[in-house]
This record gives sequence, structure tokens and C-alpha cells, in this order.
Amino acid sequence: MANNKSALKRIRITERNRLQNRFYKGNVKKLTKLFYERLESYKISQNQQDKEKVEAIVSALYSFIDKGQKKNVFHPNTASRKKATVILELKKIK
Repeated sequence: MANNKSALKRIRITERNRLQNRFYKGNVKKLTKLFYERLESYKISQNQQDKEKVEAIVSALYSFIDKGQKKNVFHPNTASRKKATVILELKKIK
């Protein structure tokens, strides 16, 4: 256990940052998986509603990636790479 106030504070800050990182990284991972699932269903059906769902997921995914980058969860190059791979897959079907 920590012996002084600064060490206790560092423990609290580390835990806060860990939870924040986990929130953003986990949601980006979940939304990416959901994006690929919806994209496959759109490729099969070519339904306009499926396309709108995919675009809504892309919008939410971009939002989480940008917010994570702003809070230093993602390195700027990592955030750009994640967004580029998603939009590239979306452009392949249009």
C-alpha cells in the first residue's frame, strides 16, 4: 500500500485513466465489429435501411475515435489508421 499522499493520488489517477482507456478502446472495438457485421448484411441485401445503419455506426465510431484521441487514449496515427480502414471498407461497396 502507498505510504504518502502523492502515491495515493497516483493510484487514483491511474485507476481513473485505466477505466477511461478501457471505455474508449472497448467501445471502438465493439463498434468496429458491429460495423463489419452490418456491412456484410448490407452487401447481401443491398437494402437502403442497412446502408443507413452502417453509416450511423461509422458516425458513432468516428466520434469515439476522435474523443479517444482528444483524451490521449489513442495516438493520432492510430486514430487515423482506424478511421481510414473503416472508410476504405465502406468505399469498396459503393
